[in-house]
Amino acid sequence: MKPIETPPIYNVVPAILPPDQLFGPLFHDVQMKPVFPDSITFADCFPKRSPEEILSLYEIEKHKQNFDLADFVAEYFHIPEPIKTDYESNQQLPVTEHIQQLWPLLTRTSQQNCSMLPVPKPYIVPGGRFRGLYYWDSYFTMLGLKIAGQHELIREMVHNFAYLIDAYGHIPNANRSYYLTRSQPPFFALMVSLLAEIDVPEVLTNYLPHMQKEYNYWMDGYFRLCDKETSFRRVAILPCGSILNRYWDDLPAPRPESYHEDVELAHNCAPGGVAPGKLYSHIRAACESGWDFSCRWFKDADRMETIHTTDIIPVDLNCLLYDLELTLAKAYDQSSFSEPCTYFLQKAEKRKKAIIKYCWNEDEQFFMDYDLALDKSTKVMSLAGLFPLFFKLATNEQAHHVHEHITKSFLKHGGVVSSLYESGQQWDSPNGWAPLQYITYVALRNYDFHDTAEELKSRWLVLNDKVFKETGKMMEKYNVVDIDLPAGGGEYPNQDGFGWTNGIYLWMKEN
Repeated sequence: MKPIETPPIYNVVPAILPPDQLFGPLFHDVQMKPVFPDSITFADCFPKRSPEEILSLYEIEKHKQNFDLADFVAEYFHIPEPIKTDYESNQQLPVTEHIQQLWPLLTRTSQQNCSMLPVPKPYIVPGGRFRGLYYWDSYFTMLGLKIAGQHELIREMVHNFAYLIDAYGHIPNANRSYYLTRSQPPFFALMVSLLAEIDVPEVLTNYLPHMQKEYNYWMDGYFRLCDKETSFRRVAILPCGSILNRYWDDLPAPRPESYHEDVELAHNCAPGGVAPGKLYSHIRAACESGWDFSCRWFKDADRMETIHTTDIIPVDLNCLLYDLELTLAKAYDQSSFSEPCTYFLQKAEKRKKAIIKYCWNEDEQFFMDYDLALDKSTKVMSLAGLFPLFFKLATNEQAHHVHEHITKSFLKHGGVVSSLYESGQQWDSPNGWAPLQYITYVALRNYDFHDTAEELKSRWLVLNDKVFKETGKMMEKYNVVDIDLPAGGGEYPNQDGFGWTNGIYLWMKEN
């Protein structure tokens, strides 16, 4: 009799599956009960035993009398805590000193533990419920780290993002498996440029391969666009033949970190409304924008179920990719392989013309997002319209009109509102966010509107100081319309910490 052969052992790297796929029915039941008030908690839990064992135990134990789902989760999972920054804040300290004390509390290292994607170096987390290395948050945090002299931490964070690009082909929303199907606003080129200011210009060529890979990710499929296929993933062809970008996510499923909210919204849509899979895709694409959520993405500004993000060409995204093209041109020019420099300069010029053609609204005299389906501007005026001024691609006349809108409509008691409409979403009025204060401030200064820029900065810093004196906290967002009320809206309570608020506060104090 032939002996039974031992199966060969292969050194196979396991697939990186998000927790909703690893735990299937258990994940669904935990989120829909819900066991935790915030869906991201279970998405960030890590198991004490293998997923297969836990699922088998669940299928057996859930039928037992007196089975308690919360107890089951507590027994078989490590439950993460929010990032703690509510230590004994000394509210008599200047905010700058308070922030210096926060950096160590917000610094983390990572290792593989279910949904966490490990990175090799330390990094700053935003704070509160946000326990990972978040993409666009980190650029604004780095601006403050530069002022604080934390140059090595900036180097380490840029290294981490380059590592993520090499590992996954792009920078995920954050270093979590459930974020792998989407990115965030592409600020990596600005991070590299910031580091080049600290170190040497050669930093651009050191990270050239990573910037090129990120560009390839955003432009994936551009070569297949034509009259019969006008969009693919993050690219779309416009009526004149220009190619611009949109936000996207390949997976038409509820977000694991907001699972309960997505399923409830899909199930409560009016009859005949958008199909759940399509709804989930639009929601995920809006999350890639970082503006989750804003009426920028809605057909009806008051109804989230009318979200249609993938129909929209966002002005801010395309300005960021314009900057990426210019940075690639500069990096190639400095490298031993300089031929692509001219190519990317031409790409940037074409994109600039397309942004002005499709995102400048002549009636409103403001830069706005473009609706592909309707072939015209969307109706929402938001601070995304300041990105063409931030990247200096607007004409002086256009900048003059944008400035008028800022002074007449956007500038409030505590800074600038993200959009002019109060939808109940956190990226709309009355909320103001640190990154958009910075973008607006720099945009105004780029076109010599120094008085307005200084007034904006003063109002924002005063509001930050006021809230810190009252609460001992630096917040994720602020109510800039009524400075005596906290910010609100969105899927979760206002978070404290907070990485990008700290960064922009320090930067504005020095500029």
